[in-house]
Amino acid sequence: MARARRHEEHENHERWLVSYADFITLLFAFFVVMYSISSVNEGKYRVLSDSLVASFKSATKSLEPIQVGNLVRSPITNKLSIRKTPIAIELPNLPSPRPVNKKGDEKSKRRTLGEIGDDIQKAMAPLIKKGLVRIRRNKFSIEVDIRSNILFKSGSARLSPSAVPVLEKLAEILKPHGNIIHVEGFTDNVPINTEAFPSNWELSAARAASVVHLFTRRGVDPRRLVALGYGEYRPVASNDTEEGRRRNRRVVLVIKADNRSAALLRDLRGVAGGNKPAGGSSSGGGNRPKVIDPGILLPPHMRNKARGGGS
Repeated sequence: MARARRHEEHENHERWLVSYADFITLLFAFFVVMYSISSVNEGKYRVLSDSLVASFKSATKSLEPIQVGNLVRSPITNKLSIRKTPIAIELPNLPSPRPVNKKGDEKSKRRTLGEIGDDIQKAMAPLIKKGLVRIRRNKFSIEVDIRSNILFKSGSARLSPSAVPVLEKLAEILKPHGNIIHVEGFTDNVPINTEAFPSNWELSAARAASVVHLFTRRGVDPRRLVALGYGEYRPVASNDTEEGRRRNRRVVLVIKADNRSAALLRDLRGVAGGNKPAGGSSSGGGNRPKVIDPGILLPPHMRNKARGGGS
Protein backbone atom coordinates (compact mmCIF):
# COMPACT_ATOMS: atom_id res chain seq x y z
CA MET A 1 0.00 0.00 0.00
CA ALA A 2 1.42 3.34 -0.93
CA ARG A 3 2.38 5.84 1.86
CA ALA A 4 0.59 9.17 2.07
CA ARG A 5 2.83 11.84 0.78
CA ARG A 6 3.88 14.43 3.39
CA HIS A 7 3.33 18.03 2.40
CA GLU A 8 6.29 20.35 2.91
CA GLU A 9 5.73 23.31 5.23
CA HIS A 10 5.92 26.71 3.64
CA GLU A 11 9.15 28.53 4.61
CA ASN A 12 8.51 31.82 6.51
CA HIS A 13 10.84 34.53 5.25
CA GLU A 14 9.70 37.12 7.87
CA ARG A 15 11.09 35.52 11.06
CA TRP A 16 13.62 38.37 11.40
CA LEU A 17 10.78 40.66 12.40
CA VAL A 18 10.54 38.94 15.79
CA SER A 19 14.19 39.60 16.62
CA TYR A 20 13.93 43.14 15.28
CA ALA A 21 10.87 43.87 17.42
CA ASP A 22 12.65 42.58 20.54
CA PHE A 23 15.68 44.77 19.77
CA ILE A 24 13.53 47.86 19.26
CA THR A 25 11.69 47.21 22.51
CA LEU A 26 14.93 46.88 24.47
CA LEU A 27 16.34 50.02 22.85
CA PHE A 28 13.21 51.95 23.74
CA ALA A 29 13.39 50.77 27.34
CA PHE A 30 17.06 51.78 27.50
CA PHE A 31 16.34 55.35 26.35
CA VAL A 32 13.42 55.67 28.76
CA VAL A 33 15.66 54.70 31.68
CA MET A 34 18.38 57.15 30.55
CA TYR A 35 15.85 59.96 30.27
CA SER A 36 14.41 59.28 33.70
CA ILE A 37 17.91 59.41 35.22
CA SER A 38 18.91 62.65 33.49
CA SER A 39 15.77 64.65 34.35
CA VAL A 40 15.64 66.03 37.93
CA ASN A 41 12.47 67.10 39.63
CA GLU A 42 13.48 70.49 40.98
CA GLY A 43 10.65 70.64 43.48
CA LYS A 44 11.46 67.29 45.03
CA TYR A 45 15.17 68.15 45.03
CA ARG A 46 14.51 71.36 47.00
CA VAL A 47 12.33 69.49 49.50
CA LEU A 48 15.11 66.94 50.02
CA SER A 49 17.75 69.67 50.40
CA ASP A 50 15.69 71.64 52.95
CA SER A 51 15.01 68.48 54.93
CA LEU A 52 18.71 67.62 55.13
CA VAL A 53 19.65 71.16 56.22
CA ALA A 54 16.94 71.22 58.89
CA SER A 55 17.99 67.84 60.25
CA PHE A 56 21.64 68.87 60.52
CA LYS A 57 20.77 72.17 62.22
CA SER A 58 18.53 70.51 64.77
CA ALA A 59 21.07 67.81 65.58
CA THR A 60 22.58 68.29 69.04
CA LYS A 61 26.34 68.50 69.28
CA SER A 62 28.14 66.20 71.64
CA LEU A 63 30.06 67.94 74.41
CA GLU A 64 32.29 64.92 74.96
CA PRO A 65 35.57 64.89 72.98
CA ILE A 66 36.40 61.96 70.73
CA GLN A 67 38.89 59.72 72.49
CA VAL A 68 41.85 58.71 70.34
CA GLY A 69 44.21 56.13 71.80
CA ASN A 70 44.36 55.02 75.40
CA LEU A 71 42.81 57.23 78.06
CA VAL A 72 45.46 58.67 80.40
CA ARG A 73 44.28 59.74 83.83
CA SER A 74 45.87 62.50 85.83
CA PRO A 75 47.79 61.23 88.85
CA ILE A 76 45.98 63.83 90.99
CA THR A 77 42.70 62.27 92.10
CA ASN A 78 41.65 64.73 94.77
CA LYS A 79 41.19 68.35 93.69
CA LEU A 80 41.41 69.46 97.31
CA SER A 81 45.00 68.24 97.45
CA ILE A 82 46.16 70.93 95.02
CA ARG A 83 48.14 73.56 96.86
CA LYS A 84 46.58 76.97 96.45
CA THR A 85 49.26 78.94 98.27
CA PRO A 86 51.73 80.84 96.04
CA ILE A 87 55.14 79.30 95.39
CA ALA A 88 58.14 81.38 96.39
CA ILE A 89 60.34 82.59 93.53
CA GLU A 90 64.03 81.90 93.84
CA LEU A 91 66.27 84.50 92.27
CA PRO A 92 70.04 84.28 92.70
CA ASN A 93 71.91 87.32 94.03
CA LEU A 94 68.93 89.61 94.37
CA PRO A 95 70.05 93.25 94.77
CA SER A 96 69.45 94.77 98.14
CA PRO A 97 66.51 97.19 98.29
CA ARG A 98 67.34 100.78 97.60
CA PRO A 99 66.44 103.47 100.14
CA VAL A 100 63.30 105.34 99.20
CA ASN A 101 63.59 109.08 98.90
CA LYS A 102 60.17 110.33 97.87
CA LYS A 103 61.16 113.99 97.67
CA GLY A 104 64.24 113.26 95.59
CA ASP A 105 62.31 110.91 93.29
CA GLU A 106 59.58 113.49 92.77
CA LYS A 107 62.11 116.18 91.87
CA SER A 108 63.90 113.78 89.52
CA LYS A 109 60.64 112.90 87.76
CA ARG A 110 59.74 116.56 87.29
CA ARG A 111 63.21 117.40 86.03
CA THR A 112 63.21 114.49 83.57
CA LEU A 113 59.70 115.32 82.36
CA GLY A 114 60.66 118.96 81.96
CA GLU A 115 63.74 118.05 79.90
CA ILE A 116 61.66 115.82 77.64
CA GLY A 117 59.09 118.59 77.18
CA ASP A 118 61.77 121.17 76.33
CA ASP A 119 63.39 118.86 73.78
CA ILE A 120 60.06 118.10 72.11
CA GLN A 121 59.17 121.81 72.08
CA LYS A 122 62.40 122.63 70.23
CA ALA A 123 62.14 119.74 67.77
CA MET A 124 58.48 120.40 66.91
CA ALA A 125 58.72 124.21 66.80
CA PRO A 126 57.99 124.56 63.02
CA LEU A 127 54.93 122.31 63.24
CA ILE A 128 53.73 124.04 66.41
CA LYS A 129 53.77 127.39 64.59
CA LYS A 130 51.66 125.89 61.78
CA GLY A 131 49.14 124.53 64.28
CA LEU A 132 49.79 120.91 63.31
CA VAL A 133 51.26 119.94 66.70
CA ARG A 134 50.15 120.99 70.18
CA ILE A 135 51.98 120.28 73.43
CA ARG A 136 50.28 120.28 76.82
CA ARG A 137 52.17 119.81 80.09
CA ASN A 138 51.30 119.06 83.69
CA LYS A 139 53.14 117.47 86.61
CA PHE A 140 51.89 114.00 85.66
CA SER A 141 52.45 113.85 81.90
CA ILE A 142 53.24 115.54 78.60
CA GLU A 143 50.70 115.31 75.76
CA VAL A 144 51.91 115.74 72.18
CA ASP A 145 48.83 116.22 69.97
CA ILE A 146 49.63 115.55 66.29
CA ARG A 147 47.07 116.15 63.54
CA SER A 148 46.55 112.96 61.56
CA ASN A 149 46.54 114.75 58.19
CA ILE A 150 50.34 115.04 58.43
CA LEU A 151 50.65 111.37 59.44
CA PHE A 152 48.09 109.45 57.37
CA LYS A 153 45.99 109.73 54.25
CA SER A 154 42.21 109.65 54.57
CA GLY A 155 40.94 106.18 55.58
CA SER A 156 44.47 104.75 55.84
CA ALA A 157 46.73 103.64 58.70
CA ARG A 158 49.94 103.66 56.64
CA LEU A 159 52.32 106.44 57.65
CA SER A 160 52.91 109.03 54.95
CA PRO A 161 56.53 109.74 53.91
CA SER A 162 56.37 113.25 55.42
CA ALA A 163 55.40 111.82 58.82
CA VAL A 164 58.43 109.55 59.20
CA PRO A 165 61.01 112.32 59.94
CA VAL A 166 58.69 113.92 62.52
CA LEU A 167 58.18 110.67 64.41
CA GLU A 168 61.87 109.76 64.15
CA LYS A 169 62.76 113.01 65.95
CA LEU A 170 60.31 112.15 68.72
CA ALA A 171 61.72 108.63 68.97
CA GLU A 172 65.27 109.93 69.38
CA ILE A 173 64.12 112.21 72.19
CA LEU A 174 62.15 109.50 74.01
CA LYS A 175 64.56 106.59 73.54
CA PRO A 176 67.07 107.38 76.36
CA HIS A 177 64.38 107.81 79.04
CA GLY A 178 62.32 105.21 80.90
CA ASN A 179 58.93 106.91 80.88
CA ILE A 180 55.83 104.97 79.87
CA ILE A 181 54.32 106.25 76.58
CA HIS A 182 50.66 105.92 75.57
CA VAL A 183 50.02 106.33 71.83
CA GLU A 184 46.34 107.20 71.39
CA GLY A 185 44.47 107.27 68.07
CA PHE A 186 41.30 109.32 67.42
CA THR A 187 39.00 109.83 64.41
CA ASP A 188 36.04 112.00 63.43
CA ASN A 189 32.46 110.67 63.27
CA VAL A 190 32.43 110.01 59.52
CA PRO A 191 31.63 106.27 59.28
CA ILE A 192 34.02 103.89 57.55
CA ASN A 193 33.28 100.34 56.46
CA THR A 194 36.08 98.71 54.45
CA GLU A 195 37.60 95.26 54.44
CA ALA A 196 40.56 96.47 56.51
CA PHE A 197 38.64 98.82 58.84
CA PRO A 198 35.02 97.84 59.56
CA SER A 199 34.63 100.88 61.85
CA ASN A 200 36.51 103.85 63.30
CA TRP A 201 37.60 101.67 66.23
CA GLU A 202 39.87 99.61 64.00
CA LEU A 203 41.13 102.67 62.12
CA SER A 204 42.13 104.59 65.27
CA ALA A 205 43.80 101.54 66.84
CA ALA A 206 45.69 100.73 63.64
CA ARG A 207 47.02 104.29 63.40
CA ALA A 208 48.24 104.17 66.99
CA ALA A 209 49.88 100.80 66.29
CA SER A 210 51.65 102.21 63.21
CA VAL A 211 53.29 104.90 65.36
CA VAL A 212 54.24 102.29 67.99
CA HIS A 213 55.88 100.09 65.35
CA LEU A 214 57.95 103.01 64.06
CA PHE A 215 59.09 103.86 67.60
CA THR A 216 60.19 100.27 68.24
CA ARG A 217 62.12 100.21 64.95
CA ARG A 218 63.93 103.38 66.07
CA GLY A 219 65.07 101.83 69.36
CA VAL A 220 62.34 102.72 71.86
CA ASP A 221 61.81 99.85 74.31
CA PRO A 222 58.50 98.21 73.29
CA ARG A 223 57.70 97.47 76.95
CA ARG A 224 57.31 101.20 77.49
CA LEU A 225 54.71 101.59 74.72
CA VAL A 226 50.92 101.24 74.80
CA ALA A 227 48.71 101.54 71.67
CA LEU A 228 45.14 102.76 72.28
CA GLY A 229 42.25 103.38 69.88
CA TYR A 230 39.38 105.66 70.97
CA GLY A 231 37.57 105.86 67.63
CA GLU A 232 35.22 108.83 67.29
CA TYR A 233 34.10 108.94 70.92
CA ARG A 234 36.49 111.50 72.42
CA PRO A 235 36.22 114.57 70.18
CA VAL A 236 37.92 117.85 71.05
CA ALA A 237 35.74 119.85 68.66
CA SER A 238 32.33 119.63 66.98
CA ASN A 239 32.05 117.21 64.07
CA ASP A 240 29.50 119.46 62.36
CA THR A 241 32.19 121.44 60.55
CA GLU A 242 35.15 120.40 58.41
CA GLU A 243 37.58 122.22 60.72
CA GLY A 244 36.16 120.42 63.75
CA ARG A 245 36.46 117.03 62.05
CA ARG A 246 40.04 117.87 61.08
CA ARG A 247 40.89 118.63 64.71
CA ASN A 248 39.31 115.38 65.89
CA ARG A 249 41.47 113.29 63.52
CA ARG A 250 44.64 113.12 65.58
CA VAL A 251 47.26 110.98 67.31
CA VAL A 252 48.29 111.90 70.87
CA LEU A 253 51.49 110.82 72.62
CA VAL A 254 51.08 110.81 76.41
CA ILE A 255 54.48 110.62 78.14
CA LYS A 256 53.91 109.61 81.76
CA ALA A 257 55.93 111.11 84.60
CA ASP A 258 56.01 107.81 86.54
CA ASN A 259 58.84 105.63 85.24
CA ARG A 260 58.84 103.09 88.09
CA SER A 261 57.83 100.30 85.71
CA ALA A 262 60.91 100.90 83.59
CA ALA A 263 63.14 100.96 86.69
CA LEU A 264 61.67 97.63 87.83
CA LEU A 265 62.41 96.10 84.42
CA ARG A 266 66.02 97.27 84.65
CA ASP A 267 66.39 95.74 88.12
CA LEU A 268 64.97 92.41 86.97
CA ARG A 269 67.27 92.39 83.95
CA GLY A 270 70.21 92.92 86.30
CA VAL A 271 69.04 90.01 88.46
CA ALA A 272 68.70 87.72 85.46
CA GLY A 273 72.23 88.63 84.37
CA GLY A 274 73.64 87.60 87.75
CA ASN A 275 74.70 91.06 88.95
CA LYS A 276 75.62 91.17 92.63
CA PRO A 277 74.71 94.03 94.89
CA ALA A 278 77.44 96.39 95.88
CA GLY A 279 79.17 95.85 99.19
CA GLY A 280 79.80 92.09 99.22
CA SER A 281 77.85 88.90 98.92
CA SER A 282 74.34 88.25 100.08
CA SER A 283 73.52 87.30 103.62
CA GLY A 284 73.26 83.67 104.58
CA GLY A 285 76.74 82.68 103.31
CA GLY A 286 77.76 80.73 100.26
CA ASN A 287 75.89 80.85 96.97
CA ARG A 288 72.52 80.09 98.46
CA PRO A 289 69.83 81.88 96.44
CA LYS A 290 67.50 84.26 98.13
CA VAL A 291 63.80 83.46 98.32
CA ILE A 292 61.49 86.41 97.84
CA ASP A 293 57.77 86.74 98.29
CA PRO A 294 56.02 87.25 94.92
CA GLY A 295 53.67 89.68 96.64
CA ILE A 296 56.25 92.46 96.45
CA LEU A 297 55.64 92.66 92.71
CA LEU A 298 51.87 93.11 93.19
CA PRO A 299 49.80 96.17 94.12
CA PRO A 300 49.33 96.66 97.89
CA HIS A 301 45.67 95.56 97.91
CA MET A 302 46.61 92.18 96.36
CA ARG A 303 49.67 91.30 98.47
CA ASN A 304 47.72 89.63 101.31
CA LYS A 305 46.04 87.28 98.87
CA ALA A 306 49.36 86.36 97.24
CA ARG A 307 50.86 85.57 100.67
CA GLY A 308 47.92 83.36 101.64
CA GLY A 309 46.25 85.89 103.94
CA GLY A 310 42.74 87.25 104.03
CA SER A 311 41.12 89.52 101.49
